[in-house]
Amino acid sequence: MGKPSPWELWTLNFELTMAVMAEVEPEVREHGLEMKEFFLLSKLDDHPYPADLARALITPKPSITFMVKRMEAAAFVQRQTEAGDLRRFRLTLTRSGRKAMEAARVILDEAFGRRLARLSTGERTELARILVRLAEEHAGPR
Repeated sequence: MGKPSPWELWTLNFELTMAVMAEVEPEVREHGLEMKEFFLLSKLDDHPYPADLARALITPKPSITFMVKRMEAAAFVQRQTEAGDLRRFRLTLTRSGRKAMEAARVILDEAFGRRLARLSTGERTELARILVRLAEEHAGPR
Protein backbone atom coordinates (compact mmCIF):
# COMPACT_ATOMS: atom_id res chain seq x y z
CA MET A 1 0.00 0.00 0.00
CA GLY A 2 1.43 3.36 -1.06
CA LYS A 3 0.54 6.56 0.70
CA PRO A 4 -3.16 6.11 1.51
CA SER A 5 -5.47 9.06 1.06
CA PRO A 6 -7.43 10.44 4.00
CA TRP A 7 -10.56 8.83 2.52
CA GLU A 8 -8.85 5.43 2.30
CA LEU A 9 -7.72 5.68 5.93
CA TRP A 10 -11.19 6.83 7.03
CA THR A 11 -12.75 3.90 5.16
CA LEU A 12 -10.33 1.37 6.66
CA ASN A 13 -11.08 2.67 10.16
CA PHE A 14 -14.83 2.56 9.49
CA GLU A 15 -14.64 -0.97 8.05
CA LEU A 16 -12.68 -2.17 11.10
CA THR A 17 -15.25 -0.61 13.43
CA MET A 18 -18.16 -2.12 11.53
CA ALA A 19 -16.50 -5.55 11.34
CA VAL A 20 -15.97 -5.66 15.11
CA MET A 21 -19.51 -4.44 15.78
CA ALA A 22 -21.00 -7.03 13.41
CA GLU A 23 -18.96 -9.74 15.13
CA VAL A 24 -20.13 -8.86 18.64
CA GLU A 25 -23.72 -7.81 17.91
CA PRO A 26 -25.34 -11.25 18.38
CA GLU A 27 -23.67 -11.75 21.76
CA VAL A 28 -24.45 -8.18 22.88
CA ARG A 29 -28.11 -8.79 22.00
CA GLU A 30 -28.12 -11.70 24.44
CA HIS A 31 -27.78 -9.03 27.15
CA GLY A 32 -30.87 -7.19 25.90
CA LEU A 33 -28.99 -4.48 24.01
CA GLU A 34 -28.69 -3.32 20.45
CA MET A 35 -25.28 -1.84 19.63
CA LYS A 36 -26.58 1.74 19.59
CA GLU A 37 -28.18 1.17 22.99
CA PHE A 38 -24.89 -0.12 24.35
CA PHE A 39 -23.18 3.08 23.22
CA LEU A 40 -26.00 5.14 24.75
CA LEU A 41 -25.57 3.39 28.10
CA SER A 42 -21.79 3.79 27.95
CA LYS A 43 -22.16 7.58 27.57
CA LEU A 44 -24.87 8.03 30.19
CA ASP A 45 -22.64 8.74 33.20
CA ASP A 46 -20.96 11.64 31.38
CA HIS A 47 -24.08 12.83 29.50
CA PRO A 48 -27.14 12.29 31.73
CA TYR A 49 -29.52 14.53 29.75
CA PRO A 50 -31.14 13.36 26.51
CA ALA A 51 -30.06 16.44 24.51
CA ASP A 52 -26.46 15.95 25.70
CA LEU A 53 -26.62 12.28 24.71
CA ALA A 54 -27.89 13.23 21.25
CA ARG A 55 -24.91 15.56 20.76
CA ALA A 56 -22.38 13.09 22.18
CA LEU A 57 -23.66 10.24 20.01
CA ILE A 58 -24.36 12.41 16.95
CA THR A 59 -27.85 10.97 16.91
CA PRO A 60 -31.20 12.72 16.30
CA LYS A 61 -33.12 13.53 19.49
CA PRO A 62 -36.15 11.40 18.44
CA SER A 63 -33.84 8.38 18.11
CA ILE A 64 -32.46 9.04 21.60
CA THR A 65 -36.02 9.31 22.94
CA PHE A 66 -36.92 5.97 21.33
CA MET A 67 -33.83 4.24 22.75
CA VAL A 68 -34.34 5.76 26.20
CA LYS A 69 -37.94 4.52 26.29
CA ARG A 70 -36.76 1.05 25.32
CA MET A 71 -34.02 1.14 27.97
CA GLU A 72 -36.56 2.29 30.58
CA ALA A 73 -38.88 -0.57 29.65
CA ALA A 74 -35.96 -2.98 30.06
CA ALA A 75 -35.22 -1.39 33.48
CA PHE A 76 -31.73 -0.40 32.31
CA VAL A 77 -32.32 3.36 32.68
CA GLN A 78 -34.21 5.42 35.22
CA ARG A 79 -35.61 8.89 34.50
CA GLN A 80 -35.61 11.50 37.27
CA THR A 81 -37.04 15.01 36.96
CA GLU A 82 -34.81 17.93 37.88
CA ALA A 83 -35.84 19.74 41.05
CA GLY A 84 -35.64 23.23 39.54
CA ASP A 85 -37.17 22.38 36.15
CA LEU A 86 -39.86 19.71 35.98
CA ARG A 87 -39.63 19.70 32.16
CA ARG A 88 -36.03 18.52 32.30
CA PHE A 89 -35.01 15.08 33.42
CA ARG A 90 -31.79 13.27 34.21
CA LEU A 91 -31.13 9.72 33.14
CA THR A 92 -29.25 7.26 35.31
CA LEU A 93 -28.17 3.70 34.79
CA THR A 94 -29.85 1.14 36.96
CA ARG A 95 -27.89 -1.73 38.47
CA SER A 96 -29.17 -4.07 35.72
CA GLY A 97 -28.37 -1.45 33.06
CA ARG A 98 -24.80 -1.13 34.29
CA LYS A 99 -24.48 -4.93 34.40
CA ALA A 100 -25.69 -5.25 30.79
CA MET A 101 -23.45 -2.40 29.62
CA GLU A 102 -20.40 -3.83 31.34
CA ALA A 103 -21.09 -7.30 29.90
CA ALA A 104 -21.33 -5.78 26.41
CA ARG A 105 -18.13 -3.82 27.01
CA VAL A 106 -16.30 -7.05 27.91
CA ILE A 107 -17.59 -8.68 24.71
CA LEU A 108 -16.41 -5.74 22.61
CA ASP A 109 -13.11 -5.56 24.48
CA GLU A 110 -12.40 -9.24 23.85
CA ALA A 111 -13.29 -9.04 20.14
CA PHE A 112 -11.17 -5.95 19.53
CA GLY A 113 -8.46 -7.43 21.73
CA ARG A 114 -8.18 -10.44 19.40
CA ARG A 115 -7.50 -8.05 16.52
CA LEU A 116 -5.04 -6.00 18.55
CA ALA A 117 -3.19 -9.22 19.46
CA ARG A 118 -1.92 -9.22 15.86
CA LEU A 119 0.16 -6.15 16.75
CA SER A 120 3.34 -6.03 18.80
CA THR A 121 3.34 -4.16 22.10
CA GLY A 122 5.21 -1.32 20.40
CA GLU A 123 2.68 -1.16 17.55
CA ARG A 124 -0.20 -1.05 20.04
CA THR A 125 1.49 1.77 21.94
CA GLU A 126 2.07 3.67 18.70
CA LEU A 127 -1.53 3.06 17.58
CA ALA A 128 -2.81 4.43 20.90
CA ARG A 129 -0.57 7.49 20.56
CA ILE A 130 -1.76 8.13 17.00
CA LEU A 131 -5.44 7.67 17.90
CA VAL A 132 -5.17 10.06 20.85
CA ARG A 133 -3.50 12.63 18.62
CA LEU A 134 -6.14 12.27 15.90
CA ALA A 135 -8.96 12.43 18.43
CA GLU A 136 -7.79 15.76 19.87
CA GLU A 137 -10.71 18.10 19.39
CA HIS A 138 -8.93 21.09 17.89
CA ALA A 139 -5.86 19.40 16.52
CA GLY A 140 -4.09 21.56 14.02
CA PRO A 141 -0.83 20.99 12.20
CA ARG A 142 2.12 20.27 14.50
